[in-house]
Amino acid sequence: MEISLEEIEEAISDGEIIEDYSSDPRGASCLTLGFTHEGKALHMVCGKAGEGITIITAYEPGPDEWEQGLRTRRK
Repeated sequence: MEISLEEIEEAISDGEIIEDYSSDPRGASCLTLGFTHEGKALHMVCGKAGEGITIITAYEPGPDEWEQGLRTRRK
């Protein structure tokens, strides 16, 4: 399923960091969870880029990999 730029902007503005990858050898990054105005959940891996951020990837999290609330990975 496609994710629009508008959906990414909505979800990132509402997002919270749920996993911190500050020691990643490729550069500090984090996983965020945010929601669009329509309630669509998005996970986004973001890296620091100067004073801003870079969206590395964005996807819709699924219940097969994530616990209810989409903040914790299933074991």
